Amino acid sequence: MDDTKIKIMGVLNVTPDSFSDGGLYASFETACAQAEKMIAEGAAILDIGGESTRPFSDPVSTDEELKRVIPVIEAIRQKHDIPISIDTMKMEVAKKAIAAGATIINDVSALRGDPRMGELAADTRADVILMHMQGTPADMQVKPTYDNVVEEIIDFFKERIDYALGCGISRDRIIVDPGIGFGKNLAHNLSILKHLDRFATLGLPVMLAHSRKRFLGEITGVQAEIERDIATAVVAAVCAAKTIDYVRVHDVATTRQAIRLAEAIDCAR
Repeated sequence: MDDTKIKIMGVLNVTPDSFSDGGLYASFETACAQAEKMIAEGAAILDIGGESTRPFSDPVSTDEELKRVIPVIEAIRQKHDIPISIDTMKMEVAKKAIAAGATIINDVSALRGDPRMGELAADTRADVILMHMQGTPADMQVKPTYDNVVEEIIDFFKERIDYALGCGISRDRIIVDPGIGFGKNLAHNLSILKHLDRFATLGLPVMLAHSRKRFLGEITGVQAEIERDIATAVVAAVCAAKTIDYVRVHDVATTRQAIRLAEAIDCAR
């Protein structure tokens, strides 16, 4: 089923308060069932998160985050060899997630949140996703400001990539994510989408994590986050003509259909 050039990362929020699906998969049983569904629908990677990073969210304790994610990672790994990403800013959570079977660290702070995270990634040879965020989840949407959002994100990545390399993380294990909706307004998000090809100049795989974000509702008028999957799929299809390697989405099946169609058109003579 994993038959697209752009690889699909399925989002599994094991939280009661995530912005679009908080509470839907907070129990062990519902989380495992959703993981099975996304794998069957063609997810190439599963991204497991136990702490919401929605705008104005508060952090949770390490113990609570571990309690949410570790049993789910263990259960998935017992049945599947699919790559598993742990979405966390905490080194202790990432460490135990890797011991449970995760192979990727998805750090929205780009290794800034916990100074031990870079060393852990180097020691365990985990892949690392470095995401751009202006501010923190608690304040990032108060008044995001840029002179040139795309070029400033690229400069940020250059510094963070150098930092990651300095930690001992090999370059072939780094993915960058421009951070749609993380300290960006509608104009910023649209500029990122228009100029996605610029991020290829970094020479690293690029991931776009736009699924169900508020800017899609601002454009389409669809207010309910869970009803923004068509808009999410359209953006994923646009990525087929861009230099994007991964899309991180909640609805794997709809996104896969859109990508397959867009890639077929792109490959036509």
